Amino acid sequence: MSYDPTIYLGVARYYVQGRPPYSAELVTTLNREVGLDGRGRLLDVGCGPGILTIELAPHVEEAIGLDPDAAMLAEGARRARQHGVTNIEWAQALAEDIPSQHLGTFSLVTFGQSFQWTDRERVAEAVYDLLEPGGAIVVLAHTVRGRPRPTGPGYPPIPHGEVEALVRRFLGPRRRAGQGFASLPPDRYEDALARTRFGTARIVFAPGRPDIVRDIDSLVAGYYSMSWAAPHLFGDQRQEFEAELRALLARHAPDGLLWDWPGDTEIVIATKPT
Repeated sequence: MSYDPTIYLGVARYYVQGRPPYSAELVTTLNREVGLDGRGRLLDVGCGPGILTIELAPHVEEAIGLDPDAAMLAEGARRARQHGVTNIEWAQALAEDIPSQHLGTFSLVTFGQSFQWTDRERVAEAVYDLLEPGGAIVVLAHTVRGRPRPTGPGYPPIPHGEVEALVRRFLGPRRRAGQGFASLPPDRYEDALARTRFGTARIVFAPGRPDIVRDIDSLVAGYYSMSWAAPHLFGDQRQEFEAELRALLARHAPDGLLWDWPGDTEIVIATKPT
């Protein structure tokens, strides 16, 4: 899989404002499942602006956020300073280049919605070599399908289907990604891990946040933070697209607010034998 540097071009400024958070019980769940207890080193691969890195760094001795996008890393470093988190280093590199980066060993390596962009088996094997015995690779994703939908806080839900139809009207029927089109992996994360030295992975869920309420500005930022709706893809039609997007959202949000349930946080875990 070749890297396209335009996949998230111009997205860093929207990412933090627009992406919903992981489960409020994520740290507690990782403490129970992989011993996230203040010890060891963390490598967060495809860290983007450091959302996961900054959340987990206080629970390890040292963290490294790795991403190929310089703008994402700069935003991560800025946010770490803002939050007073001082034990993170930032490294610009592809996941496939991990073996040449001389990063040391880790007790935990995470992928927050980034594993699908990599050559999964190749990268997992490289991670296996970096992990200490007993260390774990953890792949995170928001998962709605098959998860019990909670009772919301009373606001209308986000009309994702209508927004995606609007994006298709402007960008065409195939989902865009950088200069090309999105190509989803043929199977699940745990299937890819099963083809490596990790073998069988286990899956746990941390309950999603049922009370996320978003205004229209944050929702627009959320769509712009997606590879398939990055601002540069719209070219000189961007203003027209955004005007229609805001009007669509406003029709569903009489008070200017919508309920966002991104699903539960799915955690795929594979451990290197001790």
